[in-house]
Amino acid sequence: MTGAGNHVIPNVHFRKVNGMMHGRQNRVMMRTWFDQAARKTRRATARKEKAAKLFPRPAAGLLRPVVRPPTQRYNMKLRLGRGFTMEELRDAKISKKLAPTIGIAVDHRRRNKCVESLQRNVERLKEYMSKLVVFPKRSGKKGVKKGDTPRSEVPNVAQNTLKEIIPVKKPSMRIKSRAITAEEKEFSAYKTLKKARTDKKYYGAKLKKQAEAKKEG
Repeated sequence: MTGAGNHVIPNVHFRKVNGMMHGRQNRVMMRTWFDQAARKTRRATARKEKAAKLFPRPAAGLLRPVVRPPTQRYNMKLRLGRGFTMEELRDAKISKKLAPTIGIAVDHRRRNKCVESLQRNVERLKEYMSKLVVFPKRSGKKGVKKGDTPRSEVPNVAQNTLKEIIPVKKPSMRIKSRAITAEEKEFSAYKTLKKARTDKKYYGAKLKKQAEAKKEG
């Protein structure tokens, strides 16, 4: 039945064959994932093959620094970066030419913006160097260089198969509740920031005034 008036004759196709619906619910368009278990096995096999190919080096590849991601949304987290800075290598007493040869990633573009990140990565490098095992390149006594591991210890060395060579320690974000101190009650964040902005604004004029006073004096 159509409504009153001169309308188009309805010609609706109700196609519900074998439980098929429209759009994503259509059985023809549904994506299956029956090989999930097989993919898991395949990934595990690939990891083992990669580790065997890299033996005796760590399966994770190069040692990378711990950095904070950019933007205000993610900068409270920690993750692995591209490579260590020249300053970090200098403080850890590692040559920038030696670093890539002993499995340390180097990034000449990154800069240290704070002391905390610098110290964190220097400690990471020192820990790595304390556990580092360097295999002699050649056989015989002449093949063993300064810093190489003695041949007696080499056969017993196990490969590092961790996802990260030295795991990143996640900082605890939880803060326990405590009583507010009298000093904190007196402190005003607004007044402190206001004074800092004012001092910054008139800093140039203040220096100019001091210079003029010296000239007159």
